Amino acid sequence: MNPNGSSRAEAVHRALRGQILGAALLPGAMVTEQELADRLGVSRTPVREALQRLRDEGWVEIRARRGIRIRPVSPDDMRDLYAALMALEGAAAAAVARHPSRAEWAERMEAETEAMRTALAQDDLSGWAAADARFHDALLAAAGNSHIARLAAGLADHAHRARVLTVKLRPRPTASLAEHDAVTQALRAGDAEGARAALTRHRERAASEILDALRHLPLPDR
Repeated sequence: MNPNGSSRAEAVHRALRGQILGAALLPGAMVTEQELADRLGVSRTPVREALQRLRDEGWVEIRARRGIRIRPVSPDDMRDLYAALMALEGAAAAAVARHPSRAEWAERMEAETEAMRTALAQDDLSGWAAADARFHDALLAAAGNSHIARLAAGLADHAHRARVLTVKLRPRPTASLAEHDAVTQALRAGDAEGARAALTRHRERAASEILDALRHLPLPDR
């Protein structure tokens, strides 16, 4: 594969992954390579290459002679995913609290909490979800552990898709503001176990709401 082909496949991968994350391609939907190629204005070759990668990442199922299915969001899978995510992010929060630069990172995370607060005041749930994702991304980056960051980032993307899909079916996420404040306060205080506990409480509450909403979410399945 030449460099141009590789670049096209990478661009197609980013585009399709973004559409899955943003729910432009809904869980359970069946599509074909040609439909996706037409959608993006490219040939089928980079679409095929991108789909192989998306399959490996857990976003799609490739079904011989039937097409591509966008993987559903299973409540059971999400329960397991959140358990793993809480363990990884909890470890990240504890690591940040112990780090000398914790105040700098706490400030960045507080800025994202303020962005969430502003988005909620404007009834911008998409903006809230984006700021929430940036808060958690900053936490993982601050931990200084590339293995935790890599593993948690992949899980966090799947959790983000579930949040986007269910955001209008759940209570307004005002509780998340206080929970994020609790995390950053513990970080500023250098309280490693307090930061871990605050992060875990936040994810447990969010997971409970999301799992309940997923059970009532109508999704295409054919």
